[in-house]
Amino acid sequence: MDWGGPGFVIAIVAISTVGWLINSWIRAKHGYPLENEWSGTTHKGDPDAQARIGELTAENRELKGQIGRMEERLAVLERIATDPAERTAREIENLRN
Repeated sequence: MDWGGPGFVIAIVAISTVGWLINSWIRAKHGYPLENEWSGTTHKGDPDAQARIGELTAENRELKGQIGRMEERLAVLERIATDPAERTAREIENLRN
């Protein structure tokens, strides 16, 4: 075998290419990120990700509203707890109505 001929160079290039293809196939099959030719990575996309993001955004908005209402109620309770008795009784009666 001639180690310096064009057949040897072509064989090395072919073996390298086949090895790269097999490596990429195995990585893609098992969900690992693939490397592109500029040393970056391409991650496997999740088709349901946008739907989940929308659901979580809506839930987050709802929970922020609940927290805001609870903070308002807590402020009223703190004001009732620290005010004089006469004014506190009036506040409680106003809340009952």
